[in-house]
Amino acid sequence: MPEPKRILWVDDEIGGLKSHILFLENRGFDVHTAPNGQDALALLGENGFDCVLLDEQMPGMHGMAVFEEIRDRHPRLPVVMVTKSEEEGLMDQAIGRRVDDYLVKPINPNQVLSVLKRLLEGSQIRHQTIAQEFSRRYLELEDERKNRVSWDDWVGLYRELLTWEMRLIEAGERGLLESQREVMKAANADFVRYIRERYRGWVAAEPGERPVLSPDVVERYVRPLLEADDGPVFLVLIDCLRLDQWMAIQDSLTPMFTIREDFAGSILPSATPYSRNAIFSGWFPRRIAEKHPELWVGDADIEGSLNPHERELLELQLKRKGLGAACPVQYQKVFTADEGAAALKRLPQCFQSRLSAFVFNFIDVLTHGRSESEILLEIAPDPEAFRSLTRSWFLHSAIYELLRQAARQGVRVVLTTDHGSVHCLRPATVYARKDASQNLRYKFGNNIHAENPQTALREVDLETIGLPDLGTNVAALIAVEDYYFVYPTKLREYQSRYYGAFLHGGVSLEELILPVATLTPR
Repeated sequence: MPEPKRILWVDDEIGGLKSHILFLENRGFDVHTAPNGQDALALLGENGFDCVLLDEQMPGMHGMAVFEEIRDRHPRLPVVMVTKSEEEGLMDQAIGRRVDDYLVKPINPNQVLSVLKRLLEGSQIRHQTIAQEFSRRYLELEDERKNRVSWDDWVGLYRELLTWEMRLIEAGERGLLESQREVMKAANADFVRYIRERYRGWVAAEPGERPVLSPDVVERYVRPLLEADDGPVFLVLIDCLRLDQWMAIQDSLTPMFTIREDFAGSILPSATPYSRNAIFSGWFPRRIAEKHPELWVGDADIEGSLNPHERELLELQLKRKGLGAACPVQYQKVFTADEGAAALKRLPQCFQSRLSAFVFNFIDVLTHGRSESEILLEIAPDPEAFRSLTRSWFLHSAIYELLRQAARQGVRVVLTTDHGSVHCLRPATVYARKDASQNLRYKFGNNIHAENPQTALREVDLETIGLPDLGTNVAALIAVEDYYFVYPTKLREYQSRYYGAFLHGGVSLEELILPVATLTPR
C-alpha cells in the first residue's frame, strides 16, 4: 500500500475548510494545515510534503511572499495558489513565477481533487494508461502488419510504431518496449518483402502511379509553392534524418509554423550519392548518367565527393518544368558551424530570391563519425539516445535559426531528407572480388553475392532499379533489415567494429520512409 500524499493547506480561514479537508482525507490524502505563512514555512522545514495549497490573500506575510520563500527552499515542491481575485494581472504574476496551478475562490472539493491528482498522480495515471492502451493494441498491430498492401499502409504502421516507442520510453515501460521492438522487427521483415515485390515496378512507373519517391519530391512539394507565386520558398534538406528524429524536433517548430506532414520514399541505394542526386535532378540515377554524364560522378567510397552538382541538377529540373528563367536558385551546403554562420549571413539575399536550397550534413557526419568515436558511441548508443542528441543539436543549430528567421519573414519551407539510417545489429557475410565497392549496406561488384540470400536484395540488371549500367556481370547487393556486410576474411574485425552502427544504403523502414514537412509561417 503506497504512503498517502501529504498536503499542506495554508489559509487564514482554515476553519471554514473542514469539509474540503475531510473530502480529501476520505480519498486517501494526508492533509495538514497552517493559518499563516510563518507557520507554513516552519512546518515545511520539519516535514516532507508533496504539495502546498496556498491562500494568496492573508494578513501578515502575503501569499506571494510565502510562495517565493517556498520556491527558494523547496524548488521542486508543487504549489497551488488559491485566491479570491480573478484579476488577469495577478494570474499572470503567479504563472510567471512558476506557480504550478491556480484556483479562484469559492472552490469546491472536486476542483481541489482534480488539481491534486493532476499534479501528484498525473504522470502515473498517464503511464498506466499508455501501458494499457499498448497492451490492447499489440495483438492488433501483429495482425495488421501482415496485411499491409499499400505504401500508405506501411507509412501509417511505421509512424504508429515509432509513436508507441516514444510513449513507452516516456512511461518507463521497458518490458512493453521489448514487445514493440518485436513488432517493429517483424514489420521490417514484411516491409522488405513488399519492397522486393514492388520496387522495380515503381522505377518503371510514371510519377503519380507510384509512391512519392526521391525524384518526385521537388515536383510534388516544391513546385506548387513556386507556382503559387506567394513569395520566397526554402527547400531545406537535412541529410540522413530518420522519421523518429523528425518527430523529436517537430514540436519545436509548431510555435513558428503550421506544419503539413507528408512522406516520401528514398530510392535504392538509400544513400546520399543516389537519393539526394535524385531529389535535386528529378530523375533516377540512370537518367542523370544518360542525359548529363558530366554531372553524374558515380559510386566511390567517400560520399562527400559524390554530390558536387546539386545546384546544377536542381536548376536543370526547374528549367524542364518551365520555372528556370524566373527562378534562379540560391544554394548552400553546410557541414560545419562556420558554414552555418555564413549561411545565416547570406539570408538577406535568399529572402529576395524565389527559391533557396540548403543542405545540412550534421546528422550524416554524426552518423558516420559515431562508428569511429568512442565518445559518440557513449553519447548515442541506441535510437533513443540518437533522437535526444538530434534534438539537442537542432535547437542550438544554424538550421533552427534559419527557420526562425524564415518564419519571421513569412517564407514557406519544404523540409525533408534524402534517406534515414538503421541501427545495424546483424552481420551478413558477402563474397566479392577486391574491386567491389566498400559500403557496408550496399555494394557493387562482379559476381557479388551474399552467403544467405535473405540478408540482401541482389540485382544483376541495374537499369531495372534505376541505376546506370556498371559493366558486364556487375551486380548490386543491397542489405535488408538491420544487416551489415562483412567479408569472410575480416569477419571478426567488421563484426566488432560496426556492430550497433547507424548505417544507410539498404532496405528498411528506417532508411526508406522519410518525412516531407511543408512549413507555413503562422
